[in-house]
Amino acid sequence: MPQLDPVPAPPALAALLLVLAIPAPAAGPETLLVLPFSNQTGNSRLDWIGDSASEILVEYLAAEGLSVADPDLRDQTMQAMGLRRYAPITRATAIEAAAEADASLVLYGSFDLTPPGARPGSAATLRISAHLLDARRLVRKGGFLVETPLDALSAAQTSLAWQVLRSLKPEALVPEEEFRRNHPDIRLDALENYARGLRASTSQAQHQYFAAAARIAPAFSPVLYRLGHLNFFVFGNHSAAASWFGKVSSSSFHYRPSLFYLAICRYRTGEFPAAAAALRTLARLAPLPEVLNNLGAVLLRMGDPAAVEILQSASDANPSDPGIQFNLGYALWRAGRFDEAAEALRRSLQGGEDSTATLLLGRCLQHRGPQPGEIRLEGSERLMTDYREEAWQALRSLVKEP
Repeated sequence: MPQLDPVPAPPALAALLLVLAIPAPAAGPETLLVLPFSNQTGNSRLDWIGDSASEILVEYLAAEGLSVADPDLRDQTMQAMGLRRYAPITRATAIEAAAEADASLVLYGSFDLTPPGARPGSAATLRISAHLLDARRLVRKGGFLVETPLDALSAAQTSLAWQVLRSLKPEALVPEEEFRRNHPDIRLDALENYARGLRASTSQAQHQYFAAAARIAPAFSPVLYRLGHLNFFVFGNHSAAASWFGKVSSSSFHYRPSLFYLAICRYRTGEFPAAAAALRTLARLAPLPEVLNNLGAVLLRMGDPAAVEILQSASDANPSDPGIQFNLGYALWRAGRFDEAAEALRRSLQGGEDSTATLLLGRCLQHRGPQPGEIRLEGSERLMTDYREEAWQALRSLVKEP
């Protein structure tokens, strides 16, 4: 079986070990929390605009290199604080939310709509205002206002993202015209379907909304990721999930988790080289324990001797995880390194009873390796399915690019 070249040791691994040696905060230093925009139109059917604005801001700001709190973390924070979605947010509430999410910056705002005909010959006009605060120093860093026809919501969101970046990264900011070219407009009905899908009460309704958005805007990465996520976690359709995850842009906020889940899909459909390729790419971007564990597991299935080195890196990063220790022990056992394998398997058994680990430990103590035709111990590697994006954010905040 052909072997892949070994993955170089990630240069950020030492920092990763530092990050994981202590309890990691929910979001790293200099992280921006983007709250849903409050609806001041008096029409609850327009609530979706508040979600669209916040989600697109997360997507575009993260694509420009900012550390942005995951929307799931934001929603958990709001629920813990008892905040009503789309309700007006005060400065004090925004600062409290940032503190709860361990974010240093917070962006919040509101939107209103002037109905058509308010001025002679005028169409409905959307007005979005936003406020950017340094929540730790209690300093206002910017106020922003965008007014545009409602059907130009996408352009308004792009303009708002550019204005926020102008406040946070003025030295690296491209002209607004170039920024707009980098983030093409998305049709209003695609944005509406996507935002409504985020808040839909059933998985089936979510899928209908997201599929409609994807048909209208087939390159819209946030909705591609959501469709992959639904097919992976809810419907169990790994082929369909892989097709969606594989389309997510490398500039998207969702690119790293998409690579992670794409690899699991490819593994479960027997496409091991494709799974390894996705994980090798991700390991260079975010060398987290779950990424290295899964890469090592896939390489082990492929018979690649580099699996042991990769799994050792995963073990160094998270020595207490029983699944990683099992994979390391299993790889060492298959390599005939029985004493080292036994130590790893003993560590894995500290997590609880495990009949396969116990069997392998006995084999190690007897110095008995794999036997010809022994099917039950073939393909015993274990993949992790929990991707900790917040750990990547913490790593990224500590490791600066050269």
